[in-house]
Amino acid sequence: MKKVLVSKPGDFHRLQLVDAPRPSPGPGEVLVRVDAIGVNFADCVVRLGLYPSAKKYGGYPITPGFEFAGVIEDPGGSASELPLGTRVFGVIRFGAYQEYVCVPADQLYPVPDVLSQAEAGGFCVTALTAYYALHELGALSSEKTVLVHSAAGGVGTALVQLARAAGARVIGVVGAAHKRSLVEQLGADQVIVRSEVGEGAGLISALRAASPQGYDIVCDANGYKSLRQSYSLLRPTGRLVIYGAHTMLTRGSGAVHWLRLAWAALRTPTFQPLKLTNENRSVLGFNLSYLFEEKGVLKNAMERLLEMLERGELKVATLQEYPLEDVVRAHQDLQSGTTTGKLVLRTSSAPEPSKSPE
Repeated sequence: MKKVLVSKPGDFHRLQLVDAPRPSPGPGEVLVRVDAIGVNFADCVVRLGLYPSAKKYGGYPITPGFEFAGVIEDPGGSASELPLGTRVFGVIRFGAYQEYVCVPADQLYPVPDVLSQAEAGGFCVTALTAYYALHELGALSSEKTVLVHSAAGGVGTALVQLARAAGARVIGVVGAAHKRSLVEQLGADQVIVRSEVGEGAGLISALRAASPQGYDIVCDANGYKSLRQSYSLLRPTGRLVIYGAHTMLTRGSGAVHWLRLAWAALRTPTFQPLKLTNENRSVLGFNLSYLFEEKGVLKNAMERLLEMLERGELKVATLQEYPLEDVVRAHQDLQSGTTTGKLVLRTSSAPEPSKSPE
């Protein structure tokens, strides 16, 4: 089989497509023939060697990838109710960039008929990230006003939809005008384009005008460039939810610029406990790769997300598909900052299965 291997951290060309033996399922695992793999910004951070959990849970060489969709090739000896040939999708703690994966049965779900394999392959990580940010940490409700940075990206589009489905008021921020219509179609009440209002004071002014009373939840994965602004926009009892730091990396560059990274770290704000207490605000952060032990939380989240899919309350992100052999180009495009929706790698191991059962 083919798999992507990063032998040691580095630029785009560290992503090497290699031949490897097909794995065999261990106790409680099933073997899945992979059809589609979601590409996430975290995969780029893994490639660069800046993802702490990648070192904690395996180290290098490493195969990136947190999510996939495929067909069960070998149910193994698990007690799973997913028989041979079932279309499934799920999450894995690294290792999705390959044609076959062995994964614990309780990390898999049947693909609903409303999703193609490509759509399913890019669903889990963005949807679970958005769900955890809003429902587990943000205490989302219909009375809330939610600000979503990078609202046209994979997680951003899921955040907009989940907040809208809960009846909340949603303000989205995008980088360029061509991304506005996508976020509006997903239900945002207002979309602010950074290139039109400017950075810094211009953006802050536009965001304050959009919600003069402040925001109940601000979702921000940008890093140092917007965290201080995001915190300042919170109303009393507001919550800033952080799930990344994308602006710490050079856009379009495949390598780590260490001086830039150090400068960005120095400019990243700190939040003093006494100030948080006096201002009655909260700052929360999480990393999905550390939540695999929280199986009850993830199971509940996936069940609710699948119900929303079936009811039509949640739509998958627009897709940009790449052959697995073009993994370098996928990473280049993602780091360029110009893409919208979700990027998905497709393997050549199998044709697209039917959405409906035979």
